[in-house]
Formats: sequence, C-alpha cells, structure tokens
Amino acid sequence: MRDDEAFVVLRPQTPGRFVFASPHSGTVYPSGMDADPSLDEASLRSAEDALVDRLIAPGVDLGATVVLARLGRAWVDLNRDPADLDPLLIEGAADGVVSARTAAGYGVIPRLTGDGRPLYDRRLTMDEARDRIAGSHAPYHAALSERMQAAHAQYGEAVLVDWHSMPARATQGAGGARGPDVVLGDRHGSSCSAALTRRLRRAFEALGWRVALNQPYAGGWTTQHWGRPSEGFHAIQVELNRALYFDEAARSPGPGWSRTEKGVARVIAALLDRT
Repeated sequence: MRDDEAFVVLRPQTPGRFVFASPHSGTVYPSGMDADPSLDEASLRSAEDALVDRLIAPGVDLGATVVLARLGRAWVDLNRDPADLDPLLIEGAADGVVSARTAAGYGVIPRLTGDGRPLYDRRLTMDEARDRIAGSHAPYHAALSERMQAAHAQYGEAVLVDWHSMPARATQGAGGARGPDVVLGDRHGSSCSAALTRRLRRAFEALGWRVALNQPYAGGWTTQHWGRPSEGFHAIQVELNRALYFDEAARSPGPGWSRTEKGVARVIAALLDRT
C-alpha cells in the first residue's frame, strides 16, 4: 500500500488556521489483511465512521485543509497511539499493562470488529503490525502534522477538528431513549480554548441538535496529541450520531441525510467564518 493510497488531503486555495480530519471513514481494505474469511462485509466495516468524509469535505471551500483516511479502520486505527499494540493479537507485543481500549480489542490494530466479532482466525506477526503502522498510520499523521505546523507558522495557531460518528446505540439512555446528536470532546477542557468548544456547541444547537460534552467521548489519541493550547495548537473531537443521517442496517444514507448534510455545512460555515 503506497502512502498516497492511505489517505487524501484536500487543500483549499487559501489555507486557514483550521485542519479537518476524518481518520475512520476509509473504506479500502488491502488484500493482504487476511481477515477471518467467515466475516461478512457488514461486520468488517462496522467500525467505520460512514460518510463522515462526505459531510466535512465542503470545508475545503471555506479554507479548511481536509485530511481523509482511505483505509478502513479495521486495517489500522489512525486515532490510536502507534505503540498501542495488542498482545492478544500480535505475536511479540509486550505483555503487561495496556490501554483500556486495547484490552477491549480496539488497539492501533484492532482485534475485534465494531460489532464485537474477532477480525482474525490467527495472530499477526510483529512484522505485519510494523508494516501497517509504517505504511498507513505514520504517513497519515505526517500529513496531518505538516498541515498543522504550516497553519501554526502562518497564523500563530492551528486548530484541528477531528470528525467522527457514533452508532446510535452508543449513547442511548434508559429504555432505548435516543442520546445526544453530537458529542464534543475537548479532553475536559484541556485540548482547546473554551471559546472553540462554545462556538461549536452554539453552532450545533442552532440546528436544534442535542449536544453533550465529553461523555461518553472525551477525545482520542489525536486530540490528546495535538491538544496543546498553551503552544497554539488546539484540537477538538466531534462525534455525530449516525441516527441523524445513516441507515446502519442497509449501510447507506438514511432519510435524514440531506438535512444532516446541510446542517453540518452550516456548522462548518459558522466555525470558519472570519477565520
């Protein structure tokens, strides 16, 4: 897999301070993945942030640089620490304390599908793991770093908005009540200015959408890595409820697609206005 196949960067005519990223919306699975042949396509793809790339791509017309993964999340998780290897999956990975997500099966190279099924009927070698990280994870983050550093050099600060989606079930309340439409994760106020969080929250609430803060998603590794406001690097994670726009059973746009597409475009316009 060549570096230029792992992701795509959409560059605006006049780049601004904002960088948008979608690390989990990729749909390409290399033939060398050698996943369990009993897995069906729906299960293999169940962890994808379906269609998020399409929702945020219009940001490029307003000055945001947009970095989109092309490879599926089951191949490699671009929102994980590259050192977060799962010893239950990868031969030679160090035993001992691992992150809670890795212990649950969702390290940088996932052991489980989004719907909880084993991805493999074998263990991976350390060489396989290193090759995936070097060929997919590293170039994606090098591209992200290049754009963040360029924005910082030009404007004195850079702002990363890391876009994701969440299954409807992830935020359901008692009795199956629908949860929030959007979860904003700013690492409990540590990864970006309070003004950025407020601005995004107001923009989503102007659509009539319910917004939660940091629960159950406070921001992943990318948000943590780039969230250094004292150095002029701000990062926030956005989780969109798939119930807004996606039919998870059919894996296609749902009846709310057009409304959500227009709504996200309004949020992006409000966020990038005068930036």
